[in-house]
Amino acid sequence: MNKSNVRRWAGKDLGWLAAFLLGGAALYFSGNLSAETAFKIPPPAVDSQDVGASGPQTLVLAGGCFWGVQGVFQHTRGVIQAVSGYAGGNGDTASYDKVTSGTTGHAESVQVTFDPTQVTYGQLLQIYFSVVHDPTQLNRQGPDVGSHYRSVIFYSDEAQQQVARKYIEQLDAAKAYPRKIVTQVTPLKGFYPAEAYHQDYATLHPESGYIAAFDLPKIANLKTMFPGQYRDKPQLVGAAKSAGLARP
Repeated sequence: MNKSNVRRWAGKDLGWLAAFLLGGAALYFSGNLSAETAFKIPPPAVDSQDVGASGPQTLVLAGGCFWGVQGVFQHTRGVIQAVSGYAGGNGDTASYDKVTSGTTGHAESVQVTFDPTQVTYGQLLQIYFSVVHDPTQLNRQGPDVGSHYRSVIFYSDEAQQQVARKYIEQLDAAKAYPRKIVTQVTPLKGFYPAEAYHQDYATLHPESGYIAAFDLPKIANLKTMFPGQYRDKPQLVGAAKSAGLARP
């Protein structure tokens, strides 16, 4: 096991328990346990269908540790591929050791490639805001703290920017959350796939204490709240790569 794996294990599977026990009550009453307090919010009033999106589309977003974000979208019908990686910084700093320093500008992100005839950009954002994370937490998600765990939608064109911004305005106006949404809507400058051992992590390591506590509940919430968009068998990066369909 290399140094990065050791650090990830220590930070996620040993350290999480102490943080959870010490801060559990405070997190609960402040609404910061996003997996446990997930709820289905209204769909966007303006969707990609309304702004002319067609053909295969990609969406890059961040909402805490990319393990859980990837896991949810791999179980979403219409998603062709979901790859964990880094966005927001430069290519020369797109590595786990550097990103977790919190000084690179990167956020742990997931690139979602999807078929808009099966699931729209707006529907993916509805899932993102409903079950993936708590968009009112600034530079953190649950026990994970730092700007690299911030909430961000990285848009690749004007259509994506329009849908994302209008949706956030819609949710804030409806007071869908007890606090204001802090999700950033930022132009995508580049997406850099994460190291191989981060791909498909939620599926490959269900025995992990961190995965069991914080990520599997998100997938369960997807199944419960979006049954029509849930698929039981995840669309894994490793399976696509071995078939010559992906190059993460």
